[in-house]
Amino acid sequence: MPHPVQDFNRRIIDEFRANHGRVGGPFEGGRLILLTTTGARTGTPHTTPVGYLPDGGDRILVIASAGGSPRHPDWYRNLVAHPQVTVESGVFTYEAKAVVLTGEERDGAFARAVEADRGWAVYQEKTDRVLPVVALHEIARPGPPNINASTPGEAIRLVHDVFRRELALIRKELVAGSTSTLGAQLRVNCLTFCQGLHNHHTGEDMAMFPFLADRHPEAAPALDRLRAEHEHIAALVEELRQTLSGTDIDSVRAEVDRLTTELEAHLTYEEDQLLPLLAPHA
Repeated sequence: MPHPVQDFNRRIIDEFRANHGRVGGPFEGGRLILLTTTGARTGTPHTTPVGYLPDGGDRILVIASAGGSPRHPDWYRNLVAHPQVTVESGVFTYEAKAVVLTGEERDGAFARAVEADRGWAVYQEKTDRVLPVVALHEIARPGPPNINASTPGEAIRLVHDVFRRELALIRKELVAGSTSTLGAQLRVNCLTFCQGLHNHHTGEDMAMFPFLADRHPEAAPALDRLRAEHEHIAALVEELRQTLSGTDIDSVRAEVDRLTTELEAHLTYEEDQLLPLLAPHA
């Protein structure tokens, strides 16, 4: 007979993979990854849905809360024994190195998590153990990123959907947030979004665009425009980073409005120009 927790996790995993990271129920609208660890005693792979916190763009954090249980979750004991793990975001899959944070670094990371979501503090209050905070650092591999798509066109659509979802989250935070929440959740959302945008554009500039220019010389003007837009969007992102460090909420809203409007126009233009070139008959 299946264990209730294992059965629940299996349903979440299946829904997550079928919908490229989108799930309903208690996790709807939240930040979730699938974390695959190697069993500490068995050596077999185990996949678990885990909430995560973006932390500056170059790593993500997971917290071994187990809902405030007195015992560490199995996935945490596994990664302590075997620090190399696999992360599925719904669109990207990558190998990562797990690093358990200690001392002031752990305390500072946990404080940022609590500022973004009070639920982490509630879990800590339920248990005497100090909830471990683990940083997951992507292990760089040669070649393009591993996108869970069967064609280049589908890959572009999926990545763009992630960006649009992030934009919607940022807008939601601006509408519902105050100056206290902007300093936490909105900044976290933006940093995640900005790093993903940079990686996506770098991959296009270095791999996809040269390939398309060789096969479709007539597309050169559109590809040149897309390269220029990448530089322009990167400049807007950096300006937004600086704005978010201030306290003038009206300026923050104005910058977000400007960035989201220009970015959505870029995504639409890119899809209009690239998807026909990437179609199977092209």
